[in-house]
Parts: sequence; C-alpha cells; structure tokens
Amino acid sequence: MIYPENFESKIKFDKIRSLISRNCRSEMGKALVEQMCFSDRKEQIEEAQKEVAEFMRIMREEEFPDNRYTDARPFLSKIRIEGLFLDIPELVALKNSLESLHAILRFFQGKTETYPVLTAKAGQIQLFPYVLQHLDSIVSKHGTIKDNASSELGEIRRQILKKQSGISRRMQALLQDAQTEGWAEKDTAIAIRDGRMVIPVPAAYKRRVNGIVHDESATGKTSYIEPTEIIETNNEIRELQLEEKREITRILRKFADDIRPYIEDIIPAYDFLAFVDYTKAKALFGIEMDAISPVFTSAPEMLWYEARHPLLYLSFKNTDKTLIPLRIEINEEQRIILISGPNAGGKSVCLQTAGLLQYMFQCGLPVPVSEASRFGIFKKILIDIGDEQSLENDLSTYSSHLINMKNFVRYGDRDTLVLIDEFGTGTEPMLGGAIAEAILHALNDHHVKGVITTHYTNLKHFASATPGIENGAMLYDNHRMMPLFQLEIGKPGSSFAFEIAKKIGLSKEILDEAASKVGEEHIHYDKHLKDIARDKRYWEEKRKKIHENEKRLDEVVEKYSQELQEASRLRKEIIKEAQEKAKELLAEANKTIENTIRKIRENQADKEKTRKLREEMEAQKQKLFAEEEEEKRLKQKIEKIKKRENRKKKETPQTSPLSSHQPAEIQLQKGDFVKLPNQAVGEILEIKDKNAVIALGNIRTNVSVDKLEKVSANQVKKQIRTSSPSVYPDFRENISQKRLLFKPEIDVRGMRGEEALQKVTDFLDEAVMLDSKNLRILHGTGTGALRQIIRQFLSTNPLVGSYADEQVQLGGAGITVVKLDI
Repeated sequence: MIYPENFESKIKFDKIRSLISRNCRSEMGKALVEQMCFSDRKEQIEEAQKEVAEFMRIMREEEFPDNRYTDARPFLSKIRIEGLFLDIPELVALKNSLESLHAILRFFQGKTETYPVLTAKAGQIQLFPYVLQHLDSIVSKHGTIKDNASSELGEIRRQILKKQSGISRRMQALLQDAQTEGWAEKDTAIAIRDGRMVIPVPAAYKRRVNGIVHDESATGKTSYIEPTEIIETNNEIRELQLEEKREITRILRKFADDIRPYIEDIIPAYDFLAFVDYTKAKALFGIEMDAISPVFTSAPEMLWYEARHPLLYLSFKNTDKTLIPLRIEINEEQRIILISGPNAGGKSVCLQTAGLLQYMFQCGLPVPVSEASRFGIFKKILIDIGDEQSLENDLSTYSSHLINMKNFVRYGDRDTLVLIDEFGTGTEPMLGGAIAEAILHALNDHHVKGVITTHYTNLKHFASATPGIENGAMLYDNHRMMPLFQLEIGKPGSSFAFEIAKKIGLSKEILDEAASKVGEEHIHYDKHLKDIARDKRYWEEKRKKIHENEKRLDEVVEKYSQELQEASRLRKEIIKEAQEKAKELLAEANKTIENTIRKIRENQADKEKTRKLREEMEAQKQKLFAEEEEEKRLKQKIEKIKKRENRKKKETPQTSPLSSHQPAEIQLQKGDFVKLPNQAVGEILEIKDKNAVIALGNIRTNVSVDKLEKVSANQVKKQIRTSSPSVYPDFRENISQKRLLFKPEIDVRGMRGEEALQKVTDFLDEAVMLDSKNLRILHGTGTGALRQIIRQFLSTNPLVGSYADEQVQLGGAGITVVKLDI
C-alpha cells in the first residue's frame, strides 16, 4: 500500500522514472518503465534486483549487442489477417529487430554460471532461423527489396534500367540541340517531373520544342517539356514501374503467408526484447548513480551506510559541491527516528532520501548506498510531505495533515514505514505539539517504523523518554554559522533560531527582547544541547580509538598465538626427524669403521690398500662434516625464529613466567654462561649498563641482564649433549628447491588489508628461511590505505631492519623496499 496517490511526485520518483526512460532505446522499453511499480513480494523484488545486478556487470565488463530494439509486435499482429502484408519499412524494422534478438541470444549462450537469471530468461525464447533467412533473401542492407527477391523482379528492373539508359542518352542529345538553337540556357540540366524526364525551357521558347508541358516554375518563366519522341519510351518505363510495384506486393504477400504460422511464437521474443531494453536502462541508471543491488531481508528494517539522494548525487556529480551521505538504522528496537535541527539543515532531504531509496529498492532498482548496507521490505509506505490544502474540498494545510495522521494511525502496523515532515506544524504550537505527541505515541504503540522531522521541544523530550523512538540531529556549525548536512542519531538537534537570526542581521535589541520573552531556560536548553553534542563527539572519538586498538590487539594476539602453535609443531617435527637422522648417521659411521677394520685385517695390513681404505673413510668423514655444516646453518635459522617467537610473546598482554627466574642478587660477569628466557644457553661477551652481549654460536644478541639466569659448566655440557641435531635431508633438498624458485618481490595490489598482511607475513618468513635480505613489496598507490597497513606491520616486525619507497623511476611510493636484519 502506498499513500497518498501522489506519493511518487512527493518523493520525486517521477523524475527517477523519467531518467530511466531516457536510457531506453525503444517505445516498448519505455512502456515497461511506466509500468514499473512498488512490490512487497520478496521473490519478485529478489528477481528484479538480481536481473539488474547482472546487467550492471555486463555493462561494466562486456560488450553487449546494442543495435535496434524496434517493436514489431504491431506489424506482426496486422498480418494475422489473411491478405494483409507488411510494407517495406515494416519489413526492414522486422529484419533489424530479429537480428538484434539473435545477437542477444547468442551473447547469453554458455553463460549460465556467469549470468544465471538473465541466461535462464533468454533460454525460454524460441526463434525461427527460417524467418530471418527469408528476410535476408528479400531485404537488402540498405532497406530495399533485392533484385533477386524473385526472377520476375530482377527481369523487370533490368528492362527499366535499359530503357532509362536509352532515354537518358537521347534526352542529353535533345538538350544540346535546344541549347544550340538558343531555346534552353547553357547551364540547364535534365529535370524530373512526375517521374518523367523533362527539359527546362524558357517560356518564350516552349512552342519551339515539340512535346508535352508537365510543369512550370513558380515565376512562370520556365516550362518543363517532355519531348514527343521519348513520350512512348517514358510510358513504357512507367508501365514497367507499375509492374515492379505489383511484383513487390506479390513478394510481400507471399512472405506474410509464409511467416503467419509462426507469429504466435515470435511475439514472445519481442516481450523479451522489451525486457532487455528496460533492464538495461535500469542498469545504466544504476551505474550512473554508482548504485548497488543491496543485501536484504524480509523483515521491515533499514541499515543504511553512505546513503545518497539520487537526484542530488546526479546534480552534484560534475560540480565542486559535495554530497554528504547518511547513515540510517531502523529496526524493532529503534523503530522511529525523530529528526530535529535548523531550517535548511537537510531534515527534509533526509526524510525524502529514506522514502525514495526504499521505494526504488522495492521497485527493483539499484540504490546508491555502500555494500555494507541492508534493506528490509515494507508492505506499506505512508508519507506526509508538503502542503495539501484544497479550496475545492475545503481543506486547510493543518486539516490535510490531520487527515493524513488519521490514516497513518488507522493503517499503520509493524510492516509500515511512515514519513512525516514538520510534524505538528500548521496550528497553534502548544496545541499542535500536544496532538503530535499523542499521535507519535499511538504510532509507536502500533510498532510503526518511520522517519519524522520536527522543531517541537516536547516531541524531543518524549522521544528521549520513550523506548522505540530515537532522537536524531542535523548537525550545524555554530562557529561558521552553516549547516553540515550530517545526521547524528542519539541526540536531539537545536533549531539555532537565535544564531541564524543574528547571522541574517536582525538587530540585537529585537533578539534580546525575544530572549527575555522565551525565557533563559529555553535559551540555555539549546546551549546545553550544543555542549552535550560537543562532549559526545569527543567521547565518541575516544571510544572509537579504544575499540580499534582493542580489536587490533585481539587480532595480533590471535595471530601470534596461531604462529607460535605452528612453530611449536614444526619444532617437534624437526627434532623428531633430526633424532632419526642422527641415529642413521651414527649407524652409518659405525658401519663404515667396522668395514674399514675388517678390510684391513683381510688384506693383512697391505700399505696400499690400507691407504685407499683410509681415503674412503676420510671422504665419508668429509661428507658427514658437510652435512653437519648445513645442519649448523639451519640450526642458526631456527634459533632466529625462536628469538622472533619470544619477542612476539613479550608483545602479548600476558606476562612470561621466565621473567622471574633470575635472582636479583646474583652478579654476572664476562665469560659466564647464562640461560636466556627462551631456554637458549650462551656466553657473556660484554656487559654494558643493564644489557649484556650474549654469544649464541655464531649469533650475537643484546639481552637485559635481569632476564638472564646464570648456569654452571655442567649444565652447559648437558645442554649441548641434549640439543638435537638439525633437520632431515629431504627438508634441505626442499630448501634448495625453494631457493631456486624464490623471487624477492611480491605483488599484493587489489587485495584486502587482512589478505595482503597474511601474504606479506608468509613472504617474510620464506625470505628469512632462504637468507634473502633485500625484498620489494608492490602495493600500488591508490588511496594509500594498503601501503599504510603494510608499513605499520613492517615497523612492528623484529626481522625488518629498514623499509623505504622505491626509486621514483622504478615505482616510487607504489613499491616498498625492505631490508631484513638477519
């Protein structure tokens, strides 16, 4: 239900309809635009939104057949009657439209997965190639009947051409004779009158040329004469032309008879062509508005982000003006938004935007909101905007408003959206405010959803004290004395009447007198509203920052927790594999020694053979040493990863239990062996203030003294004995293969922030494993958001030594160059 009857003109939907109609290529498409109407059926709305969404993708990404959309249904209906046929323009229009239909159906072939809804509709259309082939054999690309449409027509046209050629030559000769005799002007050319060739002759000489006068000039000074000797030939040509016309009529009748059995099957194809023209027009309008087909539910609700008034958006599009988007939320808990604020502050535009976008959505049109928005479905939309006074019906402005309110209360329910502008105005303010408050209470009791604008203070108080109704304010900059056109939910707005009057230039005496009459309490009410608004903005900003930091912290903790779990799992696997490999190496070494001793004994200590056996054993030893060197290098990498894990642990809010191991009273000195918080054992090389330089194999690191635990030499030996060998040979082979395939550059353009960070994290881990220090991250320039996120991550990563922009000629700010500290 839509109320009142002129609802569309009130919300300016008639202008939207006109804009869409301009995009149609045919009258049948425009007819569908005029038939477009409000629907509360979820299935119908969903299908219409899917259709326009698919067409918007087509128009953005593909080349759609866009030729001719002529409506041939009237022509086809005409030839249903036996004996009637299409004339040549109608035949040409039929041919062009059928060609367009064939092209459209070919476009949708094999695209069921890409455009399922439109492809399904196209699949229901049946066309008959015979009809188009027959048309091709009759009509030329120039829109005429072909000479070979029939053998008789071709013969007739050849005879006409032959006779016209003969007449043309003879007429040129007669004209030259007349010019020689001075009966015709030198620059005169042969003319055509009534389809016959004539010679223009001055009126004074018309008796000199034998023939028939067919016409005269407007001044009567020139006569157009057909010479006697070519009259007969012209008559023959005329008879041939009539015969040509009869033959064409016969061809057209035959064509009509041939396609008459197919008419009932062809006409639905034109219904589809009209649908394509109509849907394409809606899609073009949506693209022009930067609109979307939004997510929606069957519940009566609104959750809109960055909602824009379509007409204002198009008006401001090519100007330097900025359209401020709106955020509107209506649900069962927040059913009615009561908007207040200064005049010309955007209250009515906000109200109209709510009604127009909801109506557009339920008409199957795309709407200009952000992707995060969600729409609901209302069964009734009732609106009260503007002046409805009527002299004929003896209605004043206020009476018309009251009639609307009566209907709102009568028909309003939880599936109803009401839109009321300047609620309660039009009569004495105190009485009008009381009636408005009572009506608002009744609407709220009926669980009606709505957007209402007002200036009445009593309604603001009522909204703040009543569940289901929420105050909203159109913000106003009282320093610059100009509206901001921003809707803020949760507080009432001030009318800024005194500020606006002062800006306009009303005298101070008048303003002081007005202030004394209204009372300081009311003046201070607006002042308090402004103070509350300022304080609320401040604390909202604080709360927003805290929420963002908490969210970021939770993400970091979760991410590090997952990485630590994965590292722990990998460490256990490596230790297990290393232990197995150590057993294999020990067994192989023992086997080699035993074989060597056995061979020496068998050969009775022959010097030459003993020397060869020793060389073989030495080669096996060198092989083992080489493997140990590789294992040692990988072990250093693992220690680096361990250090990174422990640094991440320190960044989490939880306190590490290792931090309390070292007693404060133990004095450390150069040469002592100490245990780090990650259980690694190293030797102190140097102590500077509260930090110590620790040697961990070939790695040096700075650690705070209070985090170190002194260990004995026996503990060091035990640690060395129990430390596991490194990794399995297959793992080393995998590392070598990765080193060959690794590229020190990564491209994250087009990715979302979280996806890009995950890819950068994996990239850095692989670079550390492969000992690659110089890296490049290609993120593009764009808005700079992705670059900022990546660099913020790099600044917190302990493996990153430095990062900077690439050289300008190599990409500049679109590429970040990273140097790892490994």
